[in-house]
Amino acid sequence: MLHKALSAATRPVFQHSRRAATTLSAGFPRVTQRSPTKYGGVYTVTLIPGDGIGAEITDSVKEVFDYVNAPIEWEQYNVSGMSSSGEDLFNQAMESLKRNRVGLKGILFTPISQSGHISWNVAMRQQLDIYASVVLCKSLPGFPTRHSNVDFAIIRENTEGEYSGLEHQSYPGVVESLKVMTRAKAERISRFAFDFALKNNRKKVTCIHKANIMKLGDGLFLNTFRKVAEEYKSTGIEVNDMIIDNTSMQLVAKPHQFDVMVMPNLYGAIISNIGAALVGGPGIVPGCNVGSDYALFEPGCRHVASDIMGTNRANPAAMILSATMMLRHLGLDSIANSIASATFEVINSGDVRTADMGGAATTSEFTAAIIKKL
Repeated sequence: MLHKALSAATRPVFQHSRRAATTLSAGFPRVTQRSPTKYGGVYTVTLIPGDGIGAEITDSVKEVFDYVNAPIEWEQYNVSGMSSSGEDLFNQAMESLKRNRVGLKGILFTPISQSGHISWNVAMRQQLDIYASVVLCKSLPGFPTRHSNVDFAIIRENTEGEYSGLEHQSYPGVVESLKVMTRAKAERISRFAFDFALKNNRKKVTCIHKANIMKLGDGLFLNTFRKVAEEYKSTGIEVNDMIIDNTSMQLVAKPHQFDVMVMPNLYGAIISNIGAALVGGPGIVPGCNVGSDYALFEPGCRHVASDIMGTNRANPAAMILSATMMLRHLGLDSIANSIASATFEVINSGDVRTADMGGAATTSEFTAAIIKKL
């Protein structure tokens, strides 16, 4: 059973545990430089519900946490990306995150129009330097998809690449966008990927790139990855690399060849969506963003889902499972495992499923089913 392996994922990086990582346990090192804010045995966590279905699925988390009496106190900020007028509230939320060092968030809407504000999702990751996005795509026994036994981890560099936000119109009708790549950040995310593989007893790390075309930018990322890989040669971890377009095809054709995948920012956005589709959709894939000082947990597939906002039809599983990853990050493994196990049981039983999983259950009914299992 998947939940039996969860507690091992919080062991130090240098230990070789059996394969512990699941969609519920990211297997990243806990924040060690500074402890999360804690008063009287209760952890204070910043909560940003986000736009679209965010309020509904974070309400599910709060309902489950209340039921199990989880020692979490929320500092909630209803930041919205729907309007640029919310910048003051965004700044307050950032101060809360810097103070508490741990947060749970939904996805904030980012406007496409040129007059719209920058992505506040990206701004959070850059300002807090939560450089590693971790998304685990693993098949669930009770929810079969086209491919069975899919199990791979996506490690995405979160703070640079095409997401640098540096672009300008040099001449009417001519736009230049800067893709920023640095050796330091490529080395940092590569090392994170290998440490993750060691910690979770994974056997292969694949670097995803487009170095055949972007010879300097992606070439730097690939060559840095290869240099880092040399340091881990004695561990026996298999190393290879693959061009992003071929990776997309290989994922839908032969996903079992992948184990740990590390890549720049934009490619991570693409691959995480493909990965989620392979195992059942964005409603069941949790994720997290971590750095040396802060950790921010959110669904692994970053969708606002405004089309079903307010209809009580959203699948809260990804958010609830992200919250269990947060609990484990705080050292609350027992509570995390109980909630994770209950969520798995509901999914695997097939009795209560939301529309995205082929059922007709509401968000409220799915949440109630989890609580019943607890």
